[in-house]
Amino acid sequence: MLWEAFLAKVQERGEYESPQEAERAARVVLALLGAHLVGEERAELAADLPETFALILLNPLQAVEPLDPARFVRATAAWIEGATEETAKWDVGAVLSVVADAADEDLMQRVLLQLPPDFDLLFGHPRSA
Repeated sequence: MLWEAFLAKVQERGEYESPQEAERAARVVLALLGAHLVGEERAELAADLPETFALILLNPLQAVEPLDPARFVRATAAWIEGATEETAKWDVGAVLSVVADAADEDLMQRVLLQLPPDFDLLFGHPRSA
């Protein structure tokens, strides 16, 4: 996916006023996501993203422990100036839904297996029961 297309989708889904706001959200969310993924899945997911975002996903700070979805949202809020948990939830959903659209279904299932329960909801792809 091209940089402009990725940012345009994030901007649309997040209802951001500018591409810069969409980019800020994407950088934070992908850095946090990258800290939770390892191996082939992280590399394959990165291959579906624009190069700059792929590098962010591939070179994150390592998480001390996996964050459940609520803590992931709180961490996002902490990294985005002026964000609240509610706005961070919106940021996470906007970015991760575009990431999910960029990946095929098999890859998304393998990514979700690496993440704590209920992360599927943040990607906008609830697991079937």
